[in-house]
Amino acid sequence: MKDTDNALVGNHIVDKVRRRRALEANSSPLPERTRVITVSNQKGGVGKTTTTVNLASALARRGANVLVIDLDPQGNASTALGVAHRPEVTSIYDVLLGDDTMSDALQRSSDHENLFCVPSTINLAGAEIELVSLVAREQRLRTALEMFLKESERTYHYVFIDCPPSLGLLTVNAFVAAQEVLIPIQCEYYALEGLSQLLGNIQLIQKHLNPELRVSTILLTMYDARTNLAHEVAAEVREHFPSETLDAVIPRSVRVSEAPSYGQTVHAYDPAAIGALAYLEAAAEIADRGTPASEHNTSEGA
Repeated sequence: MKDTDNALVGNHIVDKVRRRRALEANSSPLPERTRVITVSNQKGGVGKTTTTVNLASALARRGANVLVIDLDPQGNASTALGVAHRPEVTSIYDVLLGDDTMSDALQRSSDHENLFCVPSTINLAGAEIELVSLVAREQRLRTALEMFLKESERTYHYVFIDCPPSLGLLTVNAFVAAQEVLIPIQCEYYALEGLSQLLGNIQLIQKHLNPELRVSTILLTMYDARTNLAHEVAAEVREHFPSETLDAVIPRSVRVSEAPSYGQTVHAYDPAAIGALAYLEAAAEIADRGTPASEHNTSEGA
């Protein structure tokens, strides 16, 4: 039995080394225009914020300039990226209300020199009500982001928007500002619960507010290869979304779960962890796939 255990550990180490060498051997292409990606799932506990910050961190480590906009009043993405988000800090709340620009709220993440964040503060909890009376309330984030990207001296290759697990004006603003939606789906019971509602809401946004919006990416999270359930859920998701679902999967990992409590991404907390490797693989795949929308626009321009 001991020999079998040793063999399994050995195979695991060999597999990790092989996968890391494959990543190191290939650089990720940088998009010709900024890819704005909203990470959303109205079902809680699926690893939405964890996926946002770790993908952003992984892409920054692969050479991209990345901006994370924390649109969740809980501010968990801001915490994980090591940026200040006390109530008095200039944040996305001030940007949405028009009191400050996105440049005023921008902070460099302690995670990586290529990674930046516009933080959330507790003030954002009341923004849903305050936005109701404002002109172009669904377009506030898009307008601010477009101005920021146009005026910035730095070229941002990716913008990730972490939004709340509910459909309110904050989430609508995230959908209107983005070209792509990334949906993390956990490999557990009721994985697809609420997904049809989310897709229906995205279709409404496409029809009325943002025709460019596309579900470009689905990422399987909390994957436990030892269980039949994980394999069944993964197969079901791939059957329904064959072109959107990444080949890379994020395993259930203690290190990934622990990292936020230390105010870090998994890449900073434990870069050797299997979860860190999985997010690097997912990031590389996202970069390699590109976006159908940008390819379509490029071909039209040609």
